[in-house]
Amino acid sequence: MTDQETVTDETDSDTTIAPKNYDITSYGADYDVEGCVKRLNRGDIFIPPFQRDYVWNIKDASRFIESLLFGLPVPGVFLAKEPGTNKLLVIDGQQRLKTLKYYFDGIFNPNKEEKTHRVFKLYGVQEKYEGKTYSDLDESDRVNLNDTIIHATIIKQESPDGDDTSIYHVFERLNSGGRKLTAQEIRSALYHGKLIDLINELNSYADWREIFGKPHKRLKDVELILRFLAIHISGELYKKPMNEFLNRFTANHKNATDALLLDFEVLFKNTISLIFESIGKGAFKLERGINAAVFDSVMSGVATRIHKGPINDSDSFASCYKKLLENDSFIKAVSQSTSDDTNVSLRIKIAQEAFEKAK
Repeated sequence: MTDQETVTDETDSDTTIAPKNYDITSYGADYDVEGCVKRLNRGDIFIPPFQRDYVWNIKDASRFIESLLFGLPVPGVFLAKEPGTNKLLVIDGQQRLKTLKYYFDGIFNPNKEEKTHRVFKLYGVQEKYEGKTYSDLDESDRVNLNDTIIHATIIKQESPDGDDTSIYHVFERLNSGGRKLTAQEIRSALYHGKLIDLINELNSYADWREIFGKPHKRLKDVELILRFLAIHISGELYKKPMNEFLNRFTANHKNATDALLLDFEVLFKNTISLIFESIGKGAFKLERGINAAVFDSVMSGVATRIHKGPINDSDSFASCYKKLLENDSFIKAVSQSTSDDTNVSLRIKIAQEAFEKAK
C-alpha cells in the first residue's frame, strides 16, 4: 500500500478559500551577502524544517555565486517576521541562501551522516573563478562578494492578531518549485514549536504505529494527530476549510504550556490505546486505508467517553464501534463533503452518542 492509499481524506482536495481578510505589511530590506550569512549562522534568518530539499547541483550553485561576483542582478528572497522573536523565516529563497552559506563555509551541501564532505569549489564558471573556494578568491573579489546586496521582501501579518495564518498562504503560493509541499509539511515548518514537537513524539507511540503502519513520508499521520486534538479541543470553533482550522489551532497552541501539552499527550495515548486494544489494526477503516473523518470523530467520541470514567469491557466497546459504522447518517457524514461544518459537527455528535453506552 502506497502513502497515498494509507489515508482517505476528502479534505485533501478541498480548494475552499478561508473567508478572511488579512492586513499584511511588507517592506524591502537590503542585506549584504556577508551579513546574510552571519544572520543565517546566528539563526536570525532561519530556514524552517520540511522545506523542500536543497536541489541545486554544484554547477547551479557555482553559477549563482559567479553572478554575484559579476554584479549581475539576482532574484530577491521573501522572509516573514516571526511574532515574539522578530526572527526572519525564509518563505522563498532557501536555495540561494543555503548556497551562500555553503560557499562561505567551504563545504557543498554537507550531510551530517557522511564522514567526508565535498569542498565547495566553483565549477563550470569563467576561468578566472574556476576551482576557487571562498578563501581562494582574490581579496578584491572576496570583498566585492561580501558587499553584494541581496534584496529581501519582509512580510508581517498585522491582523487578525494572534494566528499569523496569512503566512501559510504566502508560503503555499511561493513554494511551487520542485515537489509541492503538503499542508502539514508547511504547517510543521511555519508553526514549529512545542506543539509540533509533541505531535512528532506522539507519532512514534507504539499503539498508533500499529494502527497506522509505517510513518507517512508526507506527514499525514502527524496531521491526523493534530486533527484529533483540534477537533476534540476546539471543535465548537470549527469553520470550513479544514486546513485553515488546523492552521489556527496550531498557531494558537504553538508554544502551549507544559501542563496543557501533558494533557494533550495523555488524551491521545489513552484514546488510541483503548481503540487499538479493542478494535485492533482495522480501526478507522471503511474500505482501504484509514478514513480521516472516521478517525477524527471516533477519537473525539471515545475521548469524551473516557473523560466520564474508565471503559473496562472491550466487547461492549467493540459493539458500540460496530453499531456506529452501521449508522447510515454517520457513514454519509464521513464519506461526503467531510469538511462541511454540518457534517463535521454531525459525525462528532453521532460518535459521542455511540460511545456513551460503552461500559
